[in-house]
Amino acid sequence: MKTFVYKCLIASFIFLIVFYLSFGVTKRQISREMSNLLSKENVEQIKKNLRKQITIAIEKDQFIKAEDAELINAFIKKIKEDLNNPNK
Repeated sequence: MKTFVYKCLIASFIFLIVFYLSFGVTKRQISREMSNLLSKENVEQIKKNLRKQITIAIEKDQFIKAEDAELINAFIKKIKEDLNNPNK
């Protein structure tokens, strides 16, 4: 009976160590990625890319397809109707 208890304790201890190491590494990696994502340089790069993409979209003759424009227009009309009729 003693050996069973010792084996269970050792197995539990090893499991806890492996669990901590695997999730500890993952946790550190995720926090590192978040800090990199939210760094000032990265935020500035995202802003720069966004401005570039907006400029490209403005320079195009038509950047929304006709089907998409109709769909968006219908959606906006539906929202306006729902806002004007709050008793539904």
